[in-house]
Amino acid sequence: MTNEELNTQLYQKMFYEQEQFREWLLGQPPEEILNHCYTYTVREDILLALETNDLSDRQCQALLKSHTPLEDVFREFEHRESDYMENVFDAMCSRADEVIRREKHKEAAR
Repeated sequence: MTNEELNTQLYQKMFYEQEQFREWLLGQPPEEILNHCYTYTVREDILLALETNDLSDRQCQALLKSHTPLEDVFREFEHRESDYMENVFDAMCSRADEVIRREKHKEAAR
């Protein structure tokens, strides 16, 4: 099996896993859906990462051994530190600074 075929097989397995999770989620009450939206979104991002990147043959084979590779990767990700909140705050500061610049520009044009 080629590397492309292995990556496709893994993607399809994970996609199916996400579809099952989605179907279960849609059958839940709204409050429960909200409780799981982070999980759903990160799992979608994992699929997107696999869609745009290739794993090695050995990596694909290792993940394909699992009944739930998507859940496994999600759990691994969940335990990692990230700079996500720093990026959120940076975006907030950048947006505020842009508004301030525009206001200064408008005042100077008067």
